[in-house]
Amino acid sequence: MNRPNPAIVAQAAVRRLPRAVLALFCLTYVLPGFIGRAPWRSDDITAFGYMVALAGGATSWMSPQIMGIPPEVHALLPYWLGAWAIQVTPSWVDADLAARVPFVGLLIVTLIGTWYGTYQLARSPQAQPLPFAFGGEAMPTDYARALADGALLALIACLGLAQPAHETTPIQAQLGFSALAFYGFAAFPNRRSLPLFATAVGLGGLVLSGAPTIAVLLGLGGSLTLLLESGEGLAETRSARLQAATMAALTVLAALLASTLQLWHWHIALPSTVGQRWLGIGNLLIWFTWPAWPLAIWTLWRWRRHLVRQLSNPSRHLALPLLFVLVTLGSTVATASPERTLLLALPGLAAMAAFALPTLKRTVAALIDWFTLLFFSGCAFIIWLVWIAMQTGVPWQPAANVERLAPGFVPSFSYAPFLIALAASGAWLWLVKWRSGRHRAAIWKSMVLPAGGAALCWLLLMTLWLPLLDYARSYVPLVNRTLFAMHTAQAGECAYNFGLTVGQITALEFHGALVIKPVGDMASCRWLIVNRDVVGPFIPPLDLSSWRLSSLQSHPTDSNDNLLIYQRQAQATP
Repeated sequence: MNRPNPAIVAQAAVRRLPRAVLALFCLTYVLPGFIGRAPWRSDDITAFGYMVALAGGATSWMSPQIMGIPPEVHALLPYWLGAWAIQVTPSWVDADLAARVPFVGLLIVTLIGTWYGTYQLARSPQAQPLPFAFGGEAMPTDYARALADGALLALIACLGLAQPAHETTPIQAQLGFSALAFYGFAAFPNRRSLPLFATAVGLGGLVLSGAPTIAVLLGLGGSLTLLLESGEGLAETRSARLQAATMAALTVLAALLASTLQLWHWHIALPSTVGQRWLGIGNLLIWFTWPAWPLAIWTLWRWRRHLVRQLSNPSRHLALPLLFVLVTLGSTVATASPERTLLLALPGLAAMAAFALPTLKRTVAALIDWFTLLFFSGCAFIIWLVWIAMQTGVPWQPAANVERLAPGFVPSFSYAPFLIALAASGAWLWLVKWRSGRHRAAIWKSMVLPAGGAALCWLLLMTLWLPLLDYARSYVPLVNRTLFAMHTAQAGECAYNFGLTVGQITALEFHGALVIKPVGDMASCRWLIVNRDVVGPFIPPLDLSSWRLSSLQSHPTDSNDNLLIYQRQAQATP
């Protein structure tokens, strides 16, 4: 028989996770991926290109473009943040590293917003554990802190968070601002000034980051959850109505901001009836949000009576995170890039997963621990094995696979990444030993190994495998090959382009020190670079009578990334 309140938690189960340990753990997850790498292909370097253009005054701040190409995501604030960081950073700091600084802060804001949002929700009366007949149940503050720790660990454990959260893209900014809005709506019934400011910044940031529709939907839904919250008297009811009206006013202001700046852009791509797209989104949900999604489903099941006890008054600690998840899932289904939009569901899913922790049975917790231990230990072992093979050639099969998949890659050894990876692996072994000991009281214990394993594997990838990943995922190898083909080109020399993407243009200018001009520009450039994959093999729109094909250069790890290099013939006039 299900109890009205499924959370039965003693005071001994809400032991405090040391703050210094938690802060150090978050930093070891946040910083790797932002430091020591080149901008990666696709969204990362494309967004960086607009930031560099803004910082250099090459485009309008209100309508950024490169060679007349606007951003795919109609955002402003993420590009502004990167450009401002480039402008205020000393010249000896690389522009790509400078542009990442605001996004480091946004990822930290995501973690903090998720923690404090869950903390405020867990303090609500309906979320409190069942009181014991003779006392000894968890204190409200300690209980809320323990669940917030569990939500933060669940967020870090999500497999899909690692890469997109460490890129300088509008979706990463949307993640940070949605976490701010989540905290604002969660804390507004208990506090006023800071949650109001956080909600205003969160909704406004979502609008300026290319997600005005999501901002309005979250604002309206959050206002409704505040309005439906019951009060014991007339004063409490009036207070709930005033809170809802305040948040609704912020939502209206966010919509007006989007209209004023003309940021309403619809990119709806509904799935076909064939079912292939639905299957792809389902597979994405399974691995991208693991391990938060099964715990979130368990929360809905165990707390179902609280969620639907009164349709006019659902429990806010369940309704608010569920709102954020459902809005994001709806946007995921209706967009052409579900893997990017789904990122915004992770804070809400992590909060829902945290409320499953007080209800887990010991057998379920043990199953989570064993699966996590085997999965992440196996991943770490493979990462180390491949790295050793790259360095020594033994075992030969992984080394041969690397040579086949990344032809031309030359492994290198550096003491600092090696020692960091070694220390992280030692910390993982200590964590496994700690978890297998007699530390079974804390309710956040089931999220320790998933979060630790995810952080370990991400850190190993960003240390041991970083040179290989940079070689495979950046434009540096293609730019180097292009410059080798243009052996007489000098730094700062111009080159015409035809069909190049924004990422390719940015890479040639940033890594190759070339000045890329559009075809038809008045400059007298000796070189013409053509994107073979866009224009095809024959290039019908161009008159090539005065040009000589010099070479065809391809990215070593992507056969679909090809550049045709043309040199102006000596006898031709500019």
